Amino acid sequence: MASSPFINNFLIPDHILVPGSRVQNEGHVPECPVLVFVNSKSGGQLGGDLLQTYRNLLNPKQVFDLGEQAPDTVLRTVYANLESLNLQGHQFAETMMKKLKLIVAGGDGTAGWLLGVVCDLKLSHSPPIATVPLGTGNNLPFAFGWGKKNPTTDQVSVEAFLDQVMKANEIKIDNWHILMRMRAPKEGSCDPIAPLELPHSLHAFHRVSEADELNIEGCHTFRGGFWNYFSMGMDAQVSYAFHSERKKNPEKFKNQLINQTTYAKLGCSQGWFFTPLLHPADRNIGQLAKVKFMKRHGEWQDLQIPPSIRSIVCLNLPSFSGGLNPWGTPNRRKQSDRDLTPPFVDDGLLEIVGFRNAWHGLVLYAPKGHGTRLAQANRIRFEFCKGAADHTFMRIDGEPWKQPLPVDDDTVVVEISHLGQVNMLATRNCKSQSMYNPSSPRQEDEEDDSDEESSVAEEFRKFGAADTFKIPDDIDPSRLS
Repeated sequence: MASSPFINNFLIPDHILVPGSRVQNEGHVPECPVLVFVNSKSGGQLGGDLLQTYRNLLNPKQVFDLGEQAPDTVLRTVYANLESLNLQGHQFAETMMKKLKLIVAGGDGTAGWLLGVVCDLKLSHSPPIATVPLGTGNNLPFAFGWGKKNPTTDQVSVEAFLDQVMKANEIKIDNWHILMRMRAPKEGSCDPIAPLELPHSLHAFHRVSEADELNIEGCHTFRGGFWNYFSMGMDAQVSYAFHSERKKNPEKFKNQLINQTTYAKLGCSQGWFFTPLLHPADRNIGQLAKVKFMKRHGEWQDLQIPPSIRSIVCLNLPSFSGGLNPWGTPNRRKQSDRDLTPPFVDDGLLEIVGFRNAWHGLVLYAPKGHGTRLAQANRIRFEFCKGAADHTFMRIDGEPWKQPLPVDDDTVVVEISHLGQVNMLATRNCKSQSMYNPSSPRQEDEEDDSDEESSVAEEFRKFGAADTFKIPDDIDPSRLS
């Protein structure tokens, strides 16, 4: 297989990828070996074109179409083979494991799938991950400097991306587990209703089986995980409308700009801009649920939510709704008076932000703009009020669902807790800040926070992304984009 000296830095030979293959060129380990995972249905035709370009440049066996091969199967095979080679005395195997990097091309849902699998598998050497933006929002790639516009797919562009991967820095990010539990309803179902008529994100939020250790007799238990954010309220409702419309008319959603324009129009039609007139007050977050949070290990505290808040976002990365930062960076006075910190991605804390309506959200486009900062938390718990509503809308990393609520139950609980960390690859344009990196930007809000409204365990183990993810034959993987 003829290739340029530059491409040789990334090539992985067959004896690493295919168990039982004859070892060739003993002792040679490329400078930056990569496994590439592409959602070929993402970005219209871009996913398929990108898949082909990578296969033309690299060993085709190190480039995987996620519509055909699940990442947990691939990673188990590769790492088991490397462990076997290491036991046979091949010293290059351990070096390969230490140098291996992953590239995932798709939307935030696709990237989150791969991150969840890496987290679940607990690999001996957890490989860092670079993300190619092929979705609509592309919050994950943007947060780590990979951009938010869909890329070109020609050879020159792919080689430029590979060069960035080789030069990228590693940064750890927190990941979060979400658990929802309620008594089994007397009538009907309370399973999540996703636009695809499947559990949320196909894998990231699903009901546990009767054999699962999280299952409690007489209760329905759901679990999942996220990397970027969990939100509830009007923003999730608009997102749900967008994904539902895309399901009905997929031919109209082949372009990133068209997708974003349609999203804005749906925000208007759903009443997000006119919430006092079109959004019932009893659907506001404070009326829908009691919210508690835990800053560090200790006691739960009540979260005081202003009555006008119609959307709440629990944010892990400084990139929401296409690259906006709802938290900003509190000035020194706010940090001191309210015990707030900049939004570090590896501090074990979520930033909890509230929004009144879409006009409130537009403040994020202004310099130093931010939402209503409510708290920072290591754990957060939503206790839904009995009979407050028969449903609400939720969203994880851009993937929304409609959540039915039993009207006769006052024990519906959603709890989010810190799960662990995984390694990401970041460019020099990385927006995310590490609490352990003194070179991370610390730009503070110079002005007073005029928009701030006055504000008077064992069950969390894994995402469930490995093994549980399976795309049914009749589902288009592009819905993960």
